[in-house]
Amino acid sequence: MFSVSNLSCSKGDKRLFSGVSFTLQPGQWLHLEGDNGVGKTSLLRLACGLSALEDGEITWNHQPVVQNPEAFRANLAYLGHQLALKEDLTPMENLRADAAVAGRPLQLEDALKALAQLGLRGREHLPVRVLSQGQKRRTALARLLVSPAKLWVLDEPFVALDTAAQSALAQIINGHLAKQGMVLLTSHQAVSLGGVGFTYRLTA
Repeated sequence: MFSVSNLSCSKGDKRLFSGVSFTLQPGQWLHLEGDNGVGKTSLLRLACGLSALEDGEITWNHQPVVQNPEAFRANLAYLGHQLALKEDLTPMENLRADAAVAGRPLQLEDALKALAQLGLRGREHLPVRVLSQGQKRRTALARLLVSPAKLWVLDEPFVALDTAAQSALAQIINGHLAKQGMVLLTSHQAVSLGGVGFTYRLTA
């Protein structure tokens, strides 16, 4: 179970939001909505532990994340606006490099399957720098398929994807939910997924 309680965030003298609380149970997803500039990305970064908390608490399986951050990070997959891909490496090499940094074995067959599922068959061994923006985003999304993380935090995951890729991503998210995973995401478009879903509108 993932829970945030009474989170707030400021930028300079401006209060972006306060009193944000929600809980995700296994198999559930939450769509975070809000106008541009209201702090959606800031909230995701707080939820992931990438930014320091001003107020409130984040818990993972009823335990404050600050007490065992390693256990939380081992169950977290975060995809932000910055795709964090190495441009000179291929999609395959990027996946294997990420797995090596995490100390997690990655079988060649699993990496190939993940890339193919996101429509990158035939591009596995091309340098990322020659790929389109949509193909780069799909390469980053393939990390989700080879990650054991229970909680996926996705900032605008459908951006720069064509209709087929959006459908493929929705199926991937549904598969994660069916395995009792959890998903927290932002999106400027309507979100229709399986499992139990909620919408949280972020306001100042």
